Amino acid sequence: MPALNAPDWGGAVMRATTWSPFLANLLNRNSEQAQALASGDVSERMTTDADMPIGRRLRLERRQLALRVAIGDLAGALDLSAVTGQLTGFADRALDEAIRAAIAERTPGAEPIGFAAIALGKQGSHELNYSSDIDPILIFDPDTLPCRPREEPEDAAVRIARRVVELLQARDGDGYVLRVDLRLRPSPEVTPIALPFDAAVSYYESQALPWERAAFIRARAAAGDRALGDRFLQAIRPFVWRRGLDFGALREIRDISARIRDHHAQGQVLGPGFDLKRGRGGIREVEFFAQIHQLIHGGRDPALRAPATRDALARLADAGRIDPVEAAALSDAYTLLRTIEHRVQMVDDRQTHALPTGAALDGVARLHGLEDGPELVALLRPHVEAVARIYDALDDRRRPALSRDPVMLTEALTEQGLADTGVAERIGHWRAGVYPALRSAAAREALEAVLPVLIPALSGAPNPREAVTRFDRLLERLPSAVNVFRLLEARPTLTALLAAILSHAPPLAEALARRPELLDSLIDASALDDVPPVAALAEAMRGGDVRGDYGARLDHVRRVVGEARFALGTQVVAGASDPLAVAAGYARVAEAATQVLAAATVAEFERAHGVVPDSELVILALGRFGGGALTHASDLDLIYLFTGDFARESDGPKPLGATLYYNRLCQRVTAALSVATAAGPLYPVDTRLRPSGAAGPIAVSLDSFALYQREQAWTWEHMALTRARPVFGSEAARAAVEEVIARVLSGERPARDIRADARTMRGDMAAHKPPRGPLDAKLLPGGLVDLEFAVHVAQLTGRVGLDPDLGRAIAQLVGADLLPEPMAAAHDFLTRMLVTMRLVAPDATEPSAATRVLIAGAVGAGDWEDVVARLDRTRQQVAAVWAAVSEETA
Repeated sequence: MPALNAPDWGGAVMRATTWSPFLANLLNRNSEQAQALASGDVSERMTTDADMPIGRRLRLERRQLALRVAIGDLAGALDLSAVTGQLTGFADRALDEAIRAAIAERTPGAEPIGFAAIALGKQGSHELNYSSDIDPILIFDPDTLPCRPREEPEDAAVRIARRVVELLQARDGDGYVLRVDLRLRPSPEVTPIALPFDAAVSYYESQALPWERAAFIRARAAAGDRALGDRFLQAIRPFVWRRGLDFGALREIRDISARIRDHHAQGQVLGPGFDLKRGRGGIREVEFFAQIHQLIHGGRDPALRAPATRDALARLADAGRIDPVEAAALSDAYTLLRTIEHRVQMVDDRQTHALPTGAALDGVARLHGLEDGPELVALLRPHVEAVARIYDALDDRRRPALSRDPVMLTEALTEQGLADTGVAERIGHWRAGVYPALRSAAAREALEAVLPVLIPALSGAPNPREAVTRFDRLLERLPSAVNVFRLLEARPTLTALLAAILSHAPPLAEALARRPELLDSLIDASALDDVPPVAALAEAMRGGDVRGDYGARLDHVRRVVGEARFALGTQVVAGASDPLAVAAGYARVAEAATQVLAAATVAEFERAHGVVPDSELVILALGRFGGGALTHASDLDLIYLFTGDFARESDGPKPLGATLYYNRLCQRVTAALSVATAAGPLYPVDTRLRPSGAAGPIAVSLDSFALYQREQAWTWEHMALTRARPVFGSEAARAAVEEVIARVLSGERPARDIRADARTMRGDMAAHKPPRGPLDAKLLPGGLVDLEFAVHVAQLTGRVGLDPDLGRAIAQLVGADLLPEPMAAAHDFLTRMLVTMRLVAPDATEPSAATRVLIAGAVGAGDWEDVVARLDRTRQQVAAVWAAVSEETA
């Protein structure tokens, strides 16, 4: 490790000899090592005899390590990471050797397997103190643990564990190896000191306490059968890193800090006797700050799961989850606090964290190279105060309660502008626990905590009455309300956003009622960013704690899609994104889901039926999906194709002919995309645009598709083909499909009276599918459907602008003088209207005054009157263009 500054070896030895009785004793007893250290030699040369008893050998090695690390630290040659890294490395090795020795003593010659130590705390994060104990959890596998004849594995494991502790903790004139604390295991007052693998996993999956989640942020398999330890940590990973946030658990972690402050009240104030670990602004608060943010965000972002505190702070800052300035201040404070903690422990090799008092404080300061105790306290003060200030901001407990007295409650609501909205009656209803989600004492306690945050947010909503009504419906349908309340209490800004969602967006309110954890996805500003590209979305959907389970994959994709669609809808409500960008985002999410679920379904199907040689599935997206612009309520228009010879047969255990193979496979793909699971619904799928419509097979060969399109397809099918786009299949297969489409659209198709056919089709559609309401931007005369018909007729007759993206197609058609220039603006305006209205006014009727303001902002209008005027003007323009295009003679 390179020196931080020019190392002062002589000064380090002198300070150690003068101010640390423990180090002075080690220097006197190890004169050869003392001379080497004084000259700057900190190499890891162990002078122990490999044949001596393991306990004594490890004690001697620990003594040499303690001296070497201390002098390197005091000299400035080893930084905090190097110090804690060497201490942790020794602890891992000593623990591993003790486990191997304990097994070998009982069962000579047996492989040291089936017994593992899970390091928690600072050992788990490679941050051990100078005089720290270790806090392992010992687990064993009854099937592989070496046992004596007729010995139960449970008994053998406990005896091995006792011997391990004895080897490490036994003291003699050479000191000890490590102090071992096994109290972090589940229910330590009643459980054995070594736990069976399955029982330990079961505990953490079903009974563990919130603080244990934080403890396992820093867990790792440190010794013994590491493969067993890694398997255990993999099994309980969903317990630690949850996608759904539990703000009740986070509050309990903060409560631990508050209880520590209360319990260690004498060490809270900086000065002599200050507790560097538990004091206000101390080490524990830096750790808790990092862990709380890791628990909030780490379930969704694996990059934030760094065990070491300073690493965690850096990653949280890099990801924009915490303020970089605060992260740097906390990291600097942590480094100094831990360094001084080590100085305190070097004095007598005691596991203490408190600054001493009187002359002893001066001794610690001088060991660190300072003049006296007051100078040491002054050095610590800005760092301790910064930590306390940053940590305190996490938990504001000074919110007043909402009165239960009817008169005072009414007065308070009147001040909030909610006197005539029925809120007082609803609050009484909630407090009475009428809804199932509010019947527990914990739920009502959480309700009282959130009301002072919730009521101002509802009163500030664009439509308070509607927001209150929908929030009431949400509570009525929730299975449990505790976590929702805790989340809103912890994130007041999120409560205001929720009020806006409840005011404006019935589909989002319905989604919340089904999956309240969707609120979790809005806890930071990134939810209002544009959604990632398809590849990144697909990668997220392929992740998760699924482990090859097909049903779990379906659930995971539904959760990711639900969160993304909810966030996109929220962007419209919050006015954070252009509805055109939101429409494109919806389409990217759907494309990623199609790719991941189709691939998973294909893999599952191949296990039973194998593959059809030289053949593969291709999925074509059409309609709005093909054009890359969906709404919140869009279904997916799909055509399933397969390449290769339809007469071939699959090569699996249950072979099928190609046509039957792909038709069964595509039925399963449709189910994967559309059937609701425990994680909720996904997309309605419409396959009626396939050759021969609903009467034809669900999947056809590419050759059959090409032949049908060239010789039999009707005008409406060719119009649909203008927006066809492959969304699943290899690059080669996609290219082959695109070539077929391009040739058909360019003229390899039956001669039809396209304009007459289009007029007939539009008339039939108007008769059978009338507008939803007076503001239906899609189906009203002159709406998006008329514009799409005009575009498709122009594309097929002019054979230009053959781009599935409607906006790009219109631009090309305008450039070719086949459409007038205002159609580009008409397309954008009508699409913005459609995307917004599907979300905030699904019935296409005139919404409330507040929602009208939202719509005006979304479509770029000055006010509601401008929206209505622009809709009328745009419809007239589109209707005129449609009439002109459809009536022209071929």
